[in-house]
Amino acid sequence: MFGIGLPELIVILVIALLVVGPQRLPELARALGRGLAELKRATQDLKDEIDAEVRKIDEPAEAKSHGTGPADGAPRPTPEAGAPAPPTGEKES
Repeated sequence: MFGIGLPELIVILVIALLVVGPQRLPELARALGRGLAELKRATQDLKDEIDAEVRKIDEPAEAKSHGTGPADGAPRPTPEAGAPAPPTGEKES
């Protein structure tokens, strides 16, 4: 995980045992485990939210590039016979 091997882990556990004591060490380990699990869950939730926003932004761009309709599946409006054409942005002379 962090490049910690078995010898380093044993040294860390011995130091923790000396500092904290044998009665509080299991409690401390449980709290550390819960904290790491909560951190992992929070980072996964954040990643999922970011991925959802990116997908939401990319959908309209993909629809335009592929020439398909709007992302919501609504049909494209078609001009009716005799109906005025939508403005194109150019002025008529």
